Amino acid sequence: MTIKKFSISRLILTFAFLCNAACVSAIEPSSLIPEIHGTFRGRFEYEPDSEMQRFQVRNARVSVSGQIADPISYFFQADFCDKGKFKMLDAYGRLAPDSRWKIMVGQMRIPFSIDASRVPHAYIFANRSFIGKYTSNFRGVGAKFSYSPEKTPLYIEAGLFNTATMANHDTWQTSVSAGAKARYTFGGCLTAEVGFESLVPDSIRWNAFDVSLSYQTDRWLIEGEYVNKHYSNSTHATCHAYNFMGQYSMPVKAGIFNRLAFQTRFDGMTDHSDGYRDENRRLVTTQPRRNRLTIGSTLAYLQAKVRCEIRLNYEQYFYPSHIDVAEGNNSKLVAELVIRF
Repeated sequence: MTIKKFSISRLILTFAFLCNAACVSAIEPSSLIPEIHGTFRGRFEYEPDSEMQRFQVRNARVSVSGQIADPISYFFQADFCDKGKFKMLDAYGRLAPDSRWKIMVGQMRIPFSIDASRVPHAYIFANRSFIGKYTSNFRGVGAKFSYSPEKTPLYIEAGLFNTATMANHDTWQTSVSAGAKARYTFGGCLTAEVGFESLVPDSIRWNAFDVSLSYQTDRWLIEGEYVNKHYSNSTHATCHAYNFMGQYSMPVKAGIFNRLAFQTRFDGMTDHSDGYRDENRRLVTTQPRRNRLTIGSTLAYLQAKVRCEIRLNYEQYFYPSHIDVAEGNNSKLVAELVIRF
């Protein structure tokens, strides 16, 4: 028995040594230098009805990423000024056994929705859709994998996460949150995506289903998305959210700027709860039923590793007559400067 244990131990040590040697031999000194990227979004908003206005730093994000060996990489991201608040967004390590598989462990975005998955410098409008802002945009602490087969335009991503918030990694739990999505591209321009998400923000689970279809060419982007969000035991009415938008882009020569785009969007949602109970231990509506029409334009300076955009949007909100509109949720004009490097 002693010999057997000794042999197994030697095999494990030998295997670990060989793996380490293989990784070290694969490392080039230049690959150990981390990549640093940043995104800045500053804006001015004005509500004509109330004559209220404000300046705001919406994002001041910095990310650090790097690869320490061919299959091993990492990613950290923090927002140093999200409307005046600091937020640690992402912190994960990633293993890529081959070109098809990737495994991520840490704090990251829960896979779900096409619009909620966009990063700030890739936003089409100054403000995200209701799907991207309220119903589907969540991060968690957990593990997920992605799979993309060779020679097939399919992408699958799924993961399991803590039910506790990202601010508390020390909580034990008896259930988990989950998210998954699958995307397939037809002919290089038409993309279909489906997704599933199941979270327990407080003690009541909700399940969401997502479907989207987008068409993109050099100049056109047309997209539609629908989310159905169901709360367990009928603790709140099912939320239906939808987003339909289009963008037309064209090259221009206007000083340093080289692209001009025009956008329009119609999105909406029925009554929505964030999943947290009130003092009476019941779910309440945290975002009321509404629709919105957005029109806008973007003048952009685009280069390989940097970009700058000046964006102007007008948002017209539509509420049922009985709803008292909260401050900041009225029709508004938004002017925004976006810098990415």
